[in-house]
Amino acid sequence: MLYIGVDLGTSAVKLLLMDSEGRILNIVSREYPLYFPHPGWSEQNPRDWWEQTAAGISELLQGADRSLVAGISFGGQMHGLVILDERDEVIRPAILWNDGRTHEENDYLNHVIGREKLSAYTANISFAGFTAPKLLWVKNKEPENFARIRRIMLPKDYIAYKLTGVHCTDVSDASGMLLFDVKNRCWSKEMCDICGVSVEQLAKCYESSQKVGTVLPDVAARLGIPENVAVAAGAGDNAAAAVGTGTVGDNMCNISLGTSGTIFISSGRFGVDRFNALHSFAHADGHYHLMGCMLSAASCNKWWMEEILRAKEYNREQQDIRVERLGENHVYFLPYLMGERSPHNDPDARGVFLGMTMDTTRADMTQAVLEGVAFGLRDSLEVARSLGIRLERTRICGGGAKSPLWRKIIANILNLKVDVIESEEGPALGGAMLAAVACGEYPSVEAAAAAIVKIIDTVEPDPVLVARYDACYEKFKKLYPACKPVFEAMLTQEG
Repeated sequence: MLYIGVDLGTSAVKLLLMDSEGRILNIVSREYPLYFPHPGWSEQNPRDWWEQTAAGISELLQGADRSLVAGISFGGQMHGLVILDERDEVIRPAILWNDGRTHEENDYLNHVIGREKLSAYTANISFAGFTAPKLLWVKNKEPENFARIRRIMLPKDYIAYKLTGVHCTDVSDASGMLLFDVKNRCWSKEMCDICGVSVEQLAKCYESSQKVGTVLPDVAARLGIPENVAVAAGAGDNAAAAVGTGTVGDNMCNISLGTSGTIFISSGRFGVDRFNALHSFAHADGHYHLMGCMLSAASCNKWWMEEILRAKEYNREQQDIRVERLGENHVYFLPYLMGERSPHNDPDARGVFLGMTMDTTRADMTQAVLEGVAFGLRDSLEVARSLGIRLERTRICGGGAKSPLWRKIIANILNLKVDVIESEEGPALGGAMLAAVACGEYPSVEAAAAAIVKIIDTVEPDPVLVARYDACYEKFKKLYPACKPVFEAMLTQEG
C-alpha cells in the first residue's frame, strides 16, 4: 500500500509518497505566498494551502498506482489561527506562528491572568506566537470577525477538514494553542472562558495516529484516489519531524533546522519546565515532550545568503569557512530576525551582528550566522540541562541539516553527537508514518520508527572545538541581556 505525508510549511507544502516498507517513492513541493501586512505581522491565505496541497497530491501520484493509496496524514506549521464562519468560509487570513502582533494580549495573559494559572491550565505560559493570544487579538481588534467565528482551526487541520469534512486536530498541535490541558490531553475550559470561545468551536482532538475519517467523494474524484483512503489526525511539524527521525520514546532528542529551529526532547512522562522557557507538549507517539523553539533558524541563513549577499550557492559560501576558524570567530550574530521565543519570549528582539573589524571577511559573517543559530539552540539545551536532563546525542533534520559544516558546528557548540538519518524529510515522512500506523501497517508509532528510520552517519564533537565554543558561548549569552534595553527603546520609537 501507499501512504502520503503532507508537510504544510511556512513557504511551501511538501508532499511525500511512501510504500509499506518505508521507502520514499516521490517528493514534490509547491510554494504559496507569505504576506507581511505590517512590520512583525505574518499571514497566509488558507485557500492557497488547500489548492497547492490538492495540486501537489495529483502531481505526487503521477506514474503511481493510485488505487494503492491507503492513507494520508500531516505535519504542519503550528500555532496559526484559522477561523471559519457558519458557511465554512475563511473569515480572514491566517495569523501565523511567527507573527508578533500580540504584545498586549500576550502581556495580559502572562501578567493579568498570570503565568502560574496558565501553567496550571495548559502546562505552558503565553508566547506571542501561540494561538490563544491571536484569538484575543481578533476579539480586541476585529470584533466583527470574532463574532462570526464558528470553527477554530490550526493550519494542517484546515487541510484535513477540506479532505474529510471532519473538524479535527491532534494532541501535539493542540498543545501549542494555549487552550489545551496537556497533562490530561483535553481542552481547557478555563482557557476557553478566558479567550471568550466555547469548546464547541474547537475541533475534536485525536491522538496523532488515529483515523479521523475518509476522503470525501468529490475530493477523491478530484485527486484520483479511492474514497476509502483513511486520513489520520497528524501532528504539529516538530512532533511529526520527531516521528520522521525516530525521536520517540523516552529521553530522545531531535534538532530541526527549518524556517524555525527546535530542540525536541521526547519523554515517557509528563513534565513542566519550572521556568516555562521550554514548551511542555503532548507528543505524537502517545507520550510527551519538551521543546525549545527559536523563530529564525535556517531562515537566518536564507536571509543572509539571498537578501544580503544575493547569492544562491550556499555550499560555495560555506567552503570559504576554514575548519581552523571554528571556535575562533570574532563576529557574533543574534538570530532574532522575527523576535524570539525560547527561552527569551521576546517578540521585540532583533537580529544583530557584533564584533566586526576592518579585517572581517564575508566568510566570518556567514560563519557567525551559522554559529548564532547553534548558540540559540544551546540556550534551550542549557535550560533542559538545568532540569537534570542529560543527553549524549541528537538526531537532526530540516533544510539546514543538509550542511555538513552546520552539523559540525552544532555538534561542537552543543557538545552532542549528531546522528544523521537516511531521510531528512522529517515532517513529511513523519506524516506518512502516522498514516501507515492509522491503517494498521505498523502496530504503533514507535514500531514504525524502529522499522523505517535508519542512521547513516554520526558527527562526533571534538573536545578541542567544544572547549573553544564553550568560551564563545559565555560571550554570546551576555549579548541578548545587553541588547534588550535597546530593542525596547527601538520599539518605543517605532510606536
